[in-house]
Amino acid sequence: MEMAPSISPAKVFFALLSRDARVTRRELPFFLIRTTMQPLMFIVVFGFLLPKMGFLGAQYKATLLPGILGISLTMSAIQSVALPMMQDFGWTNEIEDRLLAPIPIPLIAIEKIVVGTIQGVIAGLFVLPIARVIMGPIPGLTLTHIGETVGIALLGSATFSAIGLFMGTAIKPQQIGFMFSLIIAPMLFFGCAYYPWRGLDVVPVMKYAVLINPLVYVAEGLRGVLTPAAPHMPLPVVVTVLTGMLLIVGWLGVRSFLKRALK
Repeated sequence: MEMAPSISPAKVFFALLSRDARVTRRELPFFLIRTTMQPLMFIVVFGFLLPKMGFLGAQYKATLLPGILGISLTMSAIQSVALPMMQDFGWTNEIEDRLLAPIPIPLIAIEKIVVGTIQGVIAGLFVLPIARVIMGPIPGLTLTHIGETVGIALLGSATFSAIGLFMGTAIKPQQIGFMFSLIIAPMLFFGCAYYPWRGLDVVPVMKYAVLINPLVYVAEGLRGVLTPAAPHMPLPVVVTVLTGMLLIVGWLGVRSFLKRALK
């Protein structure tokens, strides 16, 4: 009796990744509208209308643009993982198809993080040129550090994808409103996206309290590479903290996924 040829986990992993990429490509317009509409509205109001009215100076654009890009990849990465996880483990129970694949279960969770990372970077790249057109000239904006920009975007997207995996497997579908009102909203408003971290020097307690928020490091890192003349955290600090957060939240997300899958 001949043995069936074995399939390598790597091949299965990339097959799952290819399938998710195909689904994303087919639904790309809806994906971009869902994840970038809110950041684009902020750009129109705070990056175009208020400066035109004279309420905000042109220098504010240099602070706002990197923060908006950070919000774009944050929302995209979290939603791209958390919402499908709630659905797959919830009423559709589609996760069973993936769990039957000849691949270690932790790799299924990691594949979801990779997909969310890619979608987060796509959302950021989509918003950047539109923001530049809407906002007009941005003092100090440079694209000479494109490698560092992509690196910060990848690291930030991966971190938020891991957060999405944890939320999507730890929070029940009927509590999705709780997730966005109690977790996502404070993360966005206290993530130094609309103001630089150094601006919180006037409120020392808040300055250090927000350091638990990964969006702070994404926004500050993007400021450091896109508008380096604006106040920002040192890039080595940003990369070190984001890497640590990715490892911690990634471990928590995979652990939560395994707990839910093996229940």
